Amino acid sequence: MVLRSADRVREELEQAIMAAEFAEGERLDEVTLSARFAVSRTPVREALHGLAASGLVETIPRRGAFVRYPSFIKLVEMFDVMAELEAMCGRLAARRITSEELERLEEAAVACERAMEKGDADDYYRENERFHHVLYQASGNSYLAGEASKLHKRLQPFRRLQLRVRGRLQQSMREHRQVQNAIVKGDAERAADVLRGHIAIQGENLRDLMANFAKQQAGTAARSQSASPESGTGFRDKDMRKIRNPERAE
Repeated sequence: MVLRSADRVREELEQAIMAAEFAEGERLDEVTLSARFAVSRTPVREALHGLAASGLVETIPRRGAFVRYPSFIKLVEMFDVMAELEAMCGRLAARRITSEELERLEEAAVACERAMEKGDADDYYRENERFHHVLYQASGNSYLAGEASKLHKRLQPFRRLQLRVRGRLQQSMREHRQVQNAIVKGDAERAADVLRGHIAIQGENLRDLMANFAKQQAGTAARSQSASPESGTGFRDKDMRKIRNPERAE
């Protein structure tokens, strides 16, 4: 898949932010980024706009674009909501999907398999997006599809991060085929259950995300000496207490 310059810049900048190359609150200078990615400022502006939609960047009029990281608790809560939205889409799609949408779902699944066989997590994620958006549209509920798409975009960097966990590409592909089989059979509850488990952050997936997020935040803290430990943007002990024992969390 050939990427537009803006899409390439957005993906590479997203990965740089997730790798903690930039500190929380750090300003992203368009001229510097243009030189780094060897493009004009127009693709950089478009990339920053896309990252603002995912919440990794905040744009402030007349001041510029700044790096923003969500708290871990907020991240888990967003994944909880995403899992339920996807389950609703799957349940409705199993009843409403058209023959043309089934063909598009199969095309996306085959493209995911090719990316998985190459071990290309980035290409897999792009095709994975296509697979999920077909499901949203197949739900036949435009409002639900819109809300699912918005939250999908917000979680994009973190869903991509999950795919870098060892064995996750293969697991994700198996789950895609399970979802697809349930929809072909018209099994609405099975489609919903598999999609919920596919997205939900729990068990080993939760621990893997915690580990990756902690590494990212440790790198950010090292680059931002002035960041407050209670700034609401880091991975803190309070976050851990809420996850392990929510009824006793502060």
